[in-house]
Amino acid sequence: MKNGWNLVRGPFARATTASVLVGSLLLVAGCKPAGGAEREQKAAATTTETPIIALGEERLDTSLRLPGELVSFERVDLYAKVSSFVKRVHVDVGSEVTQGQLLASLEAPELGSQVAEAESRLKAQEAVYIAAKASHDRLAETSKTPGTISENDLEQEAAKTSAELARLDAAKAAKLAVAAQSGYLEMRAPFTAVVTARNVSPGAYVGPAGRGSEAPLFTLQEQDRLRLVVSVPEARAADLAVGQEVSFTVRSRPGERFVAKVSRVAGAIDSRLRAMRVEMNVENSGKRLLPGAVAEVTLPLTAASARYVIPKAALVDSTTGTFVVRVEGQKAKWVRVEVGQEHDGKVEVFGDLRLGDLLAARANEELRDGATITATTMVKP
Repeated sequence: MKNGWNLVRGPFARATTASVLVGSLLLVAGCKPAGGAEREQKAAATTTETPIIALGEERLDTSLRLPGELVSFERVDLYAKVSSFVKRVHVDVGSEVTQGQLLASLEAPELGSQVAEAESRLKAQEAVYIAAKASHDRLAETSKTPGTISENDLEQEAAKTSAELARLDAAKAAKLAVAAQSGYLEMRAPFTAVVTARNVSPGAYVGPAGRGSEAPLFTLQEQDRLRLVVSVPEARAADLAVGQEVSFTVRSRPGERFVAKVSRVAGAIDSRLRAMRVEMNVENSGKRLLPGAVAEVTLPLTAASARYVIPKAALVDSTTGTFVVRVEGQKAKWVRVEVGQEHDGKVEVFGDLRLGDLLAARANEELRDGATITATTMVKP
């Protein structure tokens, strides 16, 4: 009995197992298409959100930090005009001098002889002229009696008198020239300044040429006013205007910030530096700033005109180039651009763009050129 039950149960169990396996396979086969269709429907229902912005124009005001140099408003190197010796030095390095103040006294013995000679020639010529004029006046008076003096003699005497007058004028000019040379023996300050260099001592030989002219006798620098000189790059040269206020700092005055205004603009680009020279007047009555100091200048720059400005996130800078993604219909189009100034998360762009173009607000390389954009959301730039 037991064996019989086993014989009957074995085939039944095998048949049942086979049926279960076939049913399971059919169930799996039937479920697979249903799951794929669900995923396809879900994918079809998902849309790509692409925030976009409308391209607009804006004046992008920025600031630029550049190195500058403080230089004296007026600076001069003084040399000897005539060959001479230094008789006395009246100032030294650091001396504050006023315009016209005597800096040094020079002496040139031969120049005194030239002055005496010029004066002697002038006196001699004056005597000759006086005699010639007297002779002419007598002949002119005598000629009033008819037949006494010929017309030709009177004309010759008049010409002789005119020639002597010309020689007298030349003698006067020669004396003035020599006297002017004597004036150069007193070296005076051309403007109010500080003596920043002295290269002579009493007894030294100085002159306009030769060994005595190698170095200036004095260097004077005006320090009550200074010039702040900055070289502005060519790309931003047009954004500066006279009267614009700038700030700067110097290492010798840590923690202090100074203010100046743009006073002079060169109006031309230096071909060596590719930059434009800009100068600011700096009042320095307290002499807190020193000529020659290096300054760190902050220039506030105002754009000369409105330009296309976008958020930096809308710009793609890749190995293939710099571009923005323009939305045309439902397609993405890469537009190559050049970048201008950048400030506060915004950047100027230049390229094949038009006012009002719709651009992807958060562009990247994954948003391929020609890709379909299924949904968009307008956001503020």
